Amino acid sequence: MAFIKVASVSDIPDDGGHCIEVEDRRIALFRKDGEIYAIDDTCTHDDASLSEGEIEDNQVVCPLHGATFDLRTGEVTGPPAYDDLNAYKVRINGDAVEIEL
Repeated sequence: MAFIKVASVSDIPDDGGHCIEVEDRRIALFRKDGEIYAIDDTCTHDDASLSEGEIEDNQVVCPLHGATFDLRTGEVTGPPAYDDLNAYKVRINGDAVEIEL
């Protein structure tokens, strides 16, 4: 596995999300308290874009039906979703956001 550049830090709003597409995957990047996280963008319940959801504590709330997922692990933390998401290792190289695929 290798790290690849997917965005700039400035692309990701504070306490918000940004969707990218890389290698046929939609990945949501989130910035919370200066940290950047990467998880699958598509809710496992009903195909909504999680990058459009609100961040509460260390969770993203699905904008469609309110399922919640941990930003750090991709683990589902609240229904109606029951399946976890993939989480990706993130590193910052200058202003470049890189994830491990």
